[in-house]
Amino acid sequence: MSFSSLGLVPPLVNAVTEIGYQEPTAIQREAIPVILRGGDVLGAAQTGSGKTAAFALPLLQALLDNRSGARQLHGLVLVPTRELAVQVGESIRKLAAQLPMPVKVAIVFGGVSINPQMMALRGGADIVVATPGRLLDLLDHNALKISRTAMLVLDEADRLLDLGFSEELNRILGMLPQQRQNLFFSATFPPRVQALAEQILHQPTRVEVLSEPVSKPDIVQRAIMVDVPQRTMLLKHLIKENQWSRVLVFVATKYAAEHVADKLNRNGIRAGAFHGEFSQGARSEVLGDFKACRLQVMVATDVAARGIDIARLPAVVNYDLPRSAVDYTHRIGRTGRAGESGVAISFVSAATEQHLRLIEKRQEIRLEREQIPGFEAQETLPPPVYAVTDTVNGGIKGHRKSKKDKLREAAANQG
Repeated sequence: MSFSSLGLVPPLVNAVTEIGYQEPTAIQREAIPVILRGGDVLGAAQTGSGKTAAFALPLLQALLDNRSGARQLHGLVLVPTRELAVQVGESIRKLAAQLPMPVKVAIVFGGVSINPQMMALRGGADIVVATPGRLLDLLDHNALKISRTAMLVLDEADRLLDLGFSEELNRILGMLPQQRQNLFFSATFPPRVQALAEQILHQPTRVEVLSEPVSKPDIVQRAIMVDVPQRTMLLKHLIKENQWSRVLVFVATKYAAEHVADKLNRNGIRAGAFHGEFSQGARSEVLGDFKACRLQVMVATDVAARGIDIARLPAVVNYDLPRSAVDYTHRIGRTGRAGESGVAISFVSAATEQHLRLIEKRQEIRLEREQIPGFEAQETLPPPVYAVTDTVNGGIKGHRKSKKDKLREAAANQG
């Protein structure tokens, strides 16, 4: 199937050809015709599935068909993070640059001064890509009006709710017109996300491409047993042994990001930390250096797990395991993108073995536990300790006797 067969006009077909798109992805094939007809869409799409073009192309076509008179906001795209805002906005700009008419795309997010963004919005905008908090700041400053917005896109809606944007989203929804087209994309659909979709969408067409084999990235997943104090030296060993040009390392905290990056630098490996406490300027600098190969390693918290597209990234390492199976999917999805292959390695200690098993169960995978010579794991978990320090509640949290244990103990005492 070609892009022209989806109903796109020749200027947009030419635009995707110029950019280098060969043929539409699954979500593009399913979503674009529905959006062009004016229908709402509920899209379940994993990272790297091509969903940005799936909503951007129909949005630009609507602009070509309906532009008249003074510029007013036609499309509003809400995203959870600064990095995703930049990525989505730049993708739309690349497509718009090939069109016969000028399209103004504004990218706005917090963590930087609001004044340049207010200046950029003078004279209006055709499309705004925004994080919710900064959008509300701009609305409070009367720098933007959304009361006549024709299309609303929520990208990575599950992450928007995870980051606590529920109140902001409700405020924004109250300022939008009742009559509008709604596009809702999410990787997962827990109850809160489903409730938000039901609040926003009107008789939506559901597009599900999560399980399509053709879209599954080529990622070799590995699990290496290692004691916690040996992780940094093992990481250094793997980088040198595999001669990775770049590797993205995920850790649990901002302190760990800075600590691991500092230790790698002291061992002769160019590394930079990346986390949410950095200013936007500092984050952009580190990410830019990493993409340009001026840094060999970027040590990041989960702020980098979504919305960051790094071309030809050979490896991802889970220095600390992610909190959930969903986060695991998004972390390893930074490699193996756009037809490339990649490797995703998880460090596993005795204390985190059970957590990895839970992730494996949710992912329906089973990874062989590896041992690297010279870094063999020595730690073992101590047996459960039923030290009762809380006689009311029955012991230390996490070490209390289970109901079965209590029943067995009672039966033994009676015997």
